[in-house]
Order: sequence, then C-alpha cells, then structure tokens
Amino acid sequence: MKKQFIVIGLGRFGSSLTKTLIQNGHEVLAVDKNEQLVQDISAIATHALQADCTDESVLKELGIRNFSHGIVAIGDDLQASILTTLLLKEMNVLNVTAKAKNEMHGNVLSKIGADHIVYPERDMAARLGHQLSSENLIDYIELSPEYNLVEIKAPPAMNGYSLQQLNIRAKYGCTIMAIKTGDYMNVSPKAEDKIFTGDILLIIGSNKDIRHLEEDHERKR
Repeated sequence: MKKQFIVIGLGRFGSSLTKTLIQNGHEVLAVDKNEQLVQDISAIATHALQADCTDESVLKELGIRNFSHGIVAIGDDLQASILTTLLLKEMNVLNVTAKAKNEMHGNVLSKIGADHIVYPERDMAARLGHQLSSENLIDYIELSPEYNLVEIKAPPAMNGYSLQQLNIRAKYGCTIMAIKTGDYMNVSPKAEDKIFTGDILLIIGSNKDIRHLEEDHERKR
C-alpha cells in the first residue's frame, strides 16, 4: 500500500531515507531549510520544499495533517528537532519517528510524544562492532538489550548436520528461524533439514547464547 511521508531534515540520514521510501513505492515530501539540500533531493522525492518546520504556520501550509507518517531527521540542531517533533504531535500526525543524537535527546523526544526514536550513529556503530567481532556474522539487529536477531554464515562444523542432530535450541537456547541456501529461503525449517557450508542462518537468541554458539563451533573447526 502506498503511504505518504514527510521527511524533515535532508542530511545523509534524511536523504537516504527519502530515496529508500521512494524506491519502495511511497510518496515523500522532503523538506529542509537548506536550499542546496532541497535541490539535491528534488529529482528523487515526490515533492521537495525549502521551509522552516519549526513554524506552525508553515506546517499548516504544507498540509501536515494529510500525512500519516512524519520523520524528523534533523541532525545537529536539537532545539529544531524537539520543536518540530512537538508540533507534528500537536497537529495530530499519527506516526512520528524522530532521529536522536544521544540518549538525553532521545528521552526528550520520547517525553514529548515521538512514537519511534532512532539512533542511526549508535546503531551503526553497534552493528559494525558485532560484525568485526565475529568472522561469521553478516548482519545484526538488536530486538532488545538482551535479545538479538543475527544473520551468520554456517560454521564449517555444522556442515551436513540436520537441525535435530545439532540440537541448537537445547544446547544453546537459540532458535534457527530460517536457512538461506543461495537464493532460496527456508523459513521455519524442519528438524530433518540439513545445514551446509555456504548456507546463511537467521538466528534469534540472547547475546550470551549466540556468542556461546559461535565460540563453540569455532573451536570445533
């Protein structure tokens, strides 16, 4: 279903988000105070405008109530980020996502009603740190402070064994949600399904349990 987004703030995060939303078939009004940033995105966004979204009258002129999703992607100007987020909520935008520079900024955004807070720099650093720490890790998503969803290359020690033989859940407390072999994704694999070298595993579990699984199979190489 096509959705209508307004993205406010067209730095690297806001412009990249705009491109992705457009590629996914949605409509995006991209807004920034900086004329050059607006020009840079104008060929991609559905509409691109130079405007100051800390001004309530400007938001009314933009028809802000017509958007079901508002993204406040303002970078270093914390005051503008907070005020814009507050105005979007006061003007009844249903879903407001705001970019936070740090935990304190995020706490303020949450208190004034932002529905979703994102920390691009922190999350990217955490993801990179996990990838660099494991030679098998491809991707990492933090579901909570305790639990992660990870995508790893099947360790050689798993080659040719079925899920039943490996008994991952009983031994490590992790669950293999899917096995990707080439372009084929085996979702909810059965106990008799086997893992082979080159397969990609989608695993959910606690940080400790996933690390235990990886370290144990590294020792078995």
